[in-house]
Amino acid sequence: MRTVTAQMAVPSVSVVQPKPAAQAQEIILPGNMQPFISSPVYARTDGYLKKWYFDIGAHVKAGQLLATIQSPEIDEQLSQAQSTLATAQANLNLAEITKTRYEAMFQKHAVAQQDRDNAAGTYSANKAAVDADMANVRHFEALVSFEKVYAPFDGVITARNTDIGDLINAGSSSTAKTDLFHIAQTGTVRAYVNVPEEYSRGIHPGATEADILLAEFPGQKFPGKVVRTAESINGTTRTLLTEIDLPNPGNILLTGSYAEVHLHIPSPSSTFLIPVSTLIFRSERLQAGVVRNGKVELTDLTPGHDFGSEIEVVAGLKPGDQVVMNPPDSLVSGQQVNIVQASLPGDGK
Repeated sequence: MRTVTAQMAVPSVSVVQPKPAAQAQEIILPGNMQPFISSPVYARTDGYLKKWYFDIGAHVKAGQLLATIQSPEIDEQLSQAQSTLATAQANLNLAEITKTRYEAMFQKHAVAQQDRDNAAGTYSANKAAVDADMANVRHFEALVSFEKVYAPFDGVITARNTDIGDLINAGSSSTAKTDLFHIAQTGTVRAYVNVPEEYSRGIHPGATEADILLAEFPGQKFPGKVVRTAESINGTTRTLLTEIDLPNPGNILLTGSYAEVHLHIPSPSSTFLIPVSTLIFRSERLQAGVVRNGKVELTDLTPGHDFGSEIEVVAGLKPGDQVVMNPPDSLVSGQQVNIVQASLPGDGK
């Protein structure tokens, strides 16, 4: 009678074996499509816009003429600098002739040392003046060359912010610089996403792959690859800024678009999935009851990702463990139990 009573006092439990988590998991994050290179094109000289040659949507090559600026003041300053240089060169030629003559006469003791030194000094001064005037001419020649605005790289014009006759400011005064064009290189596009900190260890530049989905292309995926990260967690958002590059040879992907980024992140090999009904929430920490040798051991768990009906466990379980389903509040470590039903990994799926 005592034996039967003792056997009836031992509670019966159902158990389940943890199943290994998938080798890779997919997370979906919002992203922003940006061109590989994007740059505003500013003027480098003041004046009036004389003509523009390309409008929005035009594909241009590096070095192609985009617009011309009319700067009569700069043209006049260049002419004045060239005239000043011509005068200085004439003075230098005369000083050189005088210096040569005084050198010859000094050899014949026909002039004094002072006269010879004065001629040499005059030549050196005139040479320095020529060098300064030449630099001034080069300065104005550069300003005149800036009257022609060229494309800095191959790309597409995404904005034209000026028109014929507009006053162009190069930023030489307090007035804001004139932004003539915006040009973008879209042969390759970048998608930027903010990866939550808990997934950051699975992001590996050059190895982590991603699929980009866009609303304007339903059912179509565009493959990309993680090329770099900020290598720093943002202290405000607790995320890792990640860049994904994807080819865009036909320029069908429009920059500025909202993207849905599917990242394929490898899971640690030692992680398991168990039903949430096996969890024990107590003041100590998250636990589960594991049956070993007919007795319960309350094991501390380190949770991973929550998948709703299942939860990932990154530490605390081993393959083949028998985890108690729907554990009662009275369950304690060392308690003897009878297993009445055991579920294998994948049962009921």
